[in-house]
Amino acid sequence: MKTTNEKTEAEAAAKGLEKTIQLKGKNHRELGLAHGKLHVFANDEVFAMLEPNAYTMADNNLRIPRNQYMSYTPDAHIGVGTCIGTTAVWNMKDGFISPSIVGSDIGCGMRVHTTPLHKRDIQDKEVRRALISAIEKYVPTHERTNTNYEDIDIMSVVQHGLKGLPAKYVPNEQWLTHVEQSAFGFDHKALEHLPPRIKRSAHGQLGSLGNGNHFIEIQYLDINEEYSELAEKWGLFDGQVVVMIHSGSRAWGAMVGREHNKVIKEAMHQWGISNPDPNLVYAPIASHEGQMYLNLMYSALNFAVSNRHMIAFGVQQAFRDVFGPEMELPVLYDLMHNYALKEFHRKQPMLVHRKGATRALPPNHFLNTPAYKETGHPALIPGSMGTASYIMVGKDEGLKNFYSICHGAGRARSRRATKQLVTVDQFEQSLRVGSDDEILVNHRSLQDILDECPQAYKDVDQIIDSVVGASLAAVVAKCQPMAAIKGT
Repeated sequence: MKTTNEKTEAEAAAKGLEKTIQLKGKNHRELGLAHGKLHVFANDEVFAMLEPNAYTMADNNLRIPRNQYMSYTPDAHIGVGTCIGTTAVWNMKDGFISPSIVGSDIGCGMRVHTTPLHKRDIQDKEVRRALISAIEKYVPTHERTNTNYEDIDIMSVVQHGLKGLPAKYVPNEQWLTHVEQSAFGFDHKALEHLPPRIKRSAHGQLGSLGNGNHFIEIQYLDINEEYSELAEKWGLFDGQVVVMIHSGSRAWGAMVGREHNKVIKEAMHQWGISNPDPNLVYAPIASHEGQMYLNLMYSALNFAVSNRHMIAFGVQQAFRDVFGPEMELPVLYDLMHNYALKEFHRKQPMLVHRKGATRALPPNHFLNTPAYKETGHPALIPGSMGTASYIMVGKDEGLKNFYSICHGAGRARSRRATKQLVTVDQFEQSLRVGSDDEILVNHRSLQDILDECPQAYKDVDQIIDSVVGASLAAVVAKCQPMAAIKGT
């Protein structure tokens, strides 16, 4: 479709951007940049918010040879080397791997557990405060506080993922099957190239939350009537209390990223490869450096999925403290949004990078985990603190974006700008402080987490509207917050 949207073209010209824009469908634009094509999935309002530097960053990414596809989801915003909200694809045979397009928190992702409770069961603030206190007992929220799982071998976890955990930490088989992937295989010899301090840094962090935008949130569901049958198949009901967890690979992933950014940057210098952005590093997949990073990235993915698993294990213990020892919290799903994974598309193996992008496979897609082969898996999309989150399902049309959708609301302003522009009073209003339906938090002072207020993020409803309008995925349930636990 070659028709150009005159309004969008005028907006681009006003921003001084050298690009062509073609409408490919609702909420889908194809931008011709100097070094390739960028697909952007966003409604008009969200598209107009995209920073001009995001296009410069995309064009720098497209300088990497033999790129097969690149896109931004509607939550896209400036990151280091690459925008958060990027999907970028290369052939496995002759393509490239980029730590910058994986992200610094390798394997960061989402997890949701269901409960048999209805929102009325925790409407009392004292019940929710008891849950917050109990969760903090089992899940460290302070950066320097370690967990007490001394019988867990970190090396076994990074080598074997969930299969490396002692049996007593796996409540049932469902905790292993309702995940995007329970273990990522790789050449364990790659671990020999990591500095010894990485194990020391990661020790005691398994099952800890981390800070920044990581959280544990207690929510209740509003089921989309159009998808009520699917929701029932997934074990969801209107008003149901669920727990959403957002965390990643902690020090293990951070150190893998830092070490191999240096290694690949040095290799690029030796190969005579340069890029206008010094923070963008990449290597051929088949190179020694590329293979080393790929293997070690998988070790971080194993840590990340195990970390969320152990956080959830602690959360279940907390719910049992409050509601009794028989309380069970089944896993709905666990997935990642910072990684590069070998997938089969267009009848060939490809390396799909997703940095702040969530895979959303449709029903009957062969890449679905067996538990969700028939229905498609739940795609878990958090909002911002004090706003709704979403549980979605991928659609067949998602093929046009390699089945990638948003990973959240996406930041609208930096942490520093947020602290300068938003007051604690405005944050309190967002959390409805003092009302019966107040969203409780685990911090006495909201000033400490002001940079995570809703005003720091884009409007999540507009982000979801962009995804739904582009026919990438559909909403199954809206998750309304009742209590939030943030790290420090």
